[in-house]
Amino acid sequence: MLVAVLTFAGSVLVALAVVTAVHRVVRRIGRRSALFAGLAAHAHRPALAVAVLVAVQFSIGVVGWGDWRPAALHAVGIALILAGAWLLAALLVVVEDAMLARIRVDVSDNRHARRVHTQITLVRRVTVVVVGVLAFASVLMTFPEARAAGTSLLASAGVIGAIAALAAQSLLGNVFAGVQIAFSDALRLDDVVVVEDQWGRIEDITLTYVVVHLWDDRRLILPTAYFLKTPFENWTRTQSALLGTVELDVDWTVPVEDMRQELRKFLESDDLWDGRVCVLQVTGAVGAFVRVRALVSATDAGRLWDLRCEVREHLVSWLRTHQPAALPQVRVRDLPRVQAVARQEASGADQRVFGESEDGQERVQAFSGPGPTGNDSNGHGGSGPGKV
Repeated sequence: MLVAVLTFAGSVLVALAVVTAVHRVVRRIGRRSALFAGLAAHAHRPALAVAVLVAVQFSIGVVGWGDWRPAALHAVGIALILAGAWLLAALLVVVEDAMLARIRVDVSDNRHARRVHTQITLVRRVTVVVVGVLAFASVLMTFPEARAAGTSLLASAGVIGAIAALAAQSLLGNVFAGVQIAFSDALRLDDVVVVEDQWGRIEDITLTYVVVHLWDDRRLILPTAYFLKTPFENWTRTQSALLGTVELDVDWTVPVEDMRQELRKFLESDDLWDGRVCVLQVTGAVGAFVRVRALVSATDAGRLWDLRCEVREHLVSWLRTHQPAALPQVRVRDLPRVQAVARQEASGADQRVFGESEDGQERVQAFSGPGPTGNDSNGHGGSGPGKV
């Protein structure tokens, strides 16, 4: 018994010492390499578990524990399968992290980088799930009863598969949708999208759902199948640069050319403008106002929003300071006064047409009608304009 205990303790200590020494070497190399730094951070614990279990299995196989040996070997074998799956998943995560670290997304036009990040992230989740399923199946296969049940299950796999697919069609649909989204390049991490009338960025894509980080820091969680069945806006599908508009309703007296020059002058001094588009046009001239639209461009959606706000503020300030007459205003005219003035102008026109003779005055009165009562130059009352 003492030999068994010493063998067990010695093998475990040797395993711990070997793993600790390797870990120190890998961590030292990791100061200069991101791959080894990831190994030191993620693979140390699963490697330690695998090494200890291998040492325990070796000690049981060499010394033996009497009647408990088969059960102990079986238990250690199951634990070793799980620890090996843990180590394999950790190694896959380390490799994927190293690949992601080589691709920069902190550049202005990072469409390709975000596409690769999306695909690697989903592949990581798929590989972890596959490793977990294989480990679980391997554990079940260590039991003779499970192997016999597995043989019968394979014989009826078609019926069971159809039943399972029918029962989990929503879940499977989302899983396949997630894989399709990742490799069809329809949606990527950090894409700017408009879904359900909400503006935001794609924060996370899983096999079953997508997380949208909205502009006000809320999270909108949608099933992945939503993006295959429902139309949505993707503002960064081909590039991150966008165009935006600023519309103002101004008076008809606005000097459009001066306003256009002022817009150009302001954009040339603004760091948010990318220098591509600077257009000012009159897009509407109906009713009491003239609609002026400024079209500007920026490198991404966030900068474009800020640029549009700054352009709007500057144009409003410029109109108020330099062109106050061009501000929106409503003109109201006194209709009775207008009619009286028009009638007087018409009477004057008739006098010019018919002359100032007595016959001409009678014709004026006949065409223009009786005028307002008043006194003539002799102080007598009159019934029409120009009464003699």
